[in-house]
Amino acid sequence: MLRDQGSGIEDQIRSTHGGVVRRGCAKGGAIARFSAIAGISMLILATGCRQDMHNEPKMIPQRGSSFFADHRGARPQVAETVARGQLEEDSYFYTGVMQGPNGYRQEPDLMPFPVTMTVLKRGEEKFNVYCTPCHSRVGNGLGEIVMRGYKPAANFHDQVRMAQPVSHYFYVMTHGYGAMPDYSAQIAPADRWAVAAYIRALQLSQAATLKDVPSGQGLKTLKEVAAESNLPQSDAEPWALPTTAVWGTPLAPEEGSPAMAPAAKALKPITIPLSKTAPSTAKGAAK
Repeated sequence: MLRDQGSGIEDQIRSTHGGVVRRGCAKGGAIARFSAIAGISMLILATGCRQDMHNEPKMIPQRGSSFFADHRGARPQVAETVARGQLEEDSYFYTGVMQGPNGYRQEPDLMPFPVTMTVLKRGEEKFNVYCTPCHSRVGNGLGEIVMRGYKPAANFHDQVRMAQPVSHYFYVMTHGYGAMPDYSAQIAPADRWAVAAYIRALQLSQAATLKDVPSGQGLKTLKEVAAESNLPQSDAEPWALPTTAVWGTPLAPEEGSPAMAPAAKALKPITIPLSKTAPSTAKGAAK
């Protein structure tokens, strides 16, 4: 009786919907159960990943750690070991000084590697970036900031600097000197040596004579070079100090003044008299 009633209902549904019976309730329930299970699974996985990320083993800088016995997260360097890239076996390359025969440090007039045109071009590049604001392009100590009140920088062409070894320039760039700060953070050791070599080249260029010119090569004046390069003739003349320029420290005549052309004159020769032999020493020598 129930079956017949059910068949009658199905026949009525078929007649109403074109003979197709839709059993959506059972299928929709299965999809809902699958979605619920998948959602719970994803929630469990997401929760597990989040907890792993929060509790992953790691060392945070400047924090302690319960993993090591000394409770320090940052581990000290192992004794008698050197980190990669910090060996610095060639001490002269990194310091610019050697131990002299008397036990004191010595600044030899020696480059730690051969000087090529590539090295000089690299030195010129770094010199123009870091050194010209004070020392100018030609190294006479009359850079742009000197025009605006800064103390005149060292003139590489005076008697004192011409007599200094090439390693002295490297040492000054590394540690600073007087009003000059150190440039060890800005210029790498190899580039500091390249700058030192370029300073020596500047000194040779400013103190060159006709004897230093190779045979067969002609000489040109600055005015001729300016004319060939279509530059104003004023570029080859001494330039005047702008009226807006100021300086806060008294000028020393031997150091030159801003806008001075040519470069500051060399210091007077230094004469050190020989010490006389003590009388006691002379008597001992006579015996």
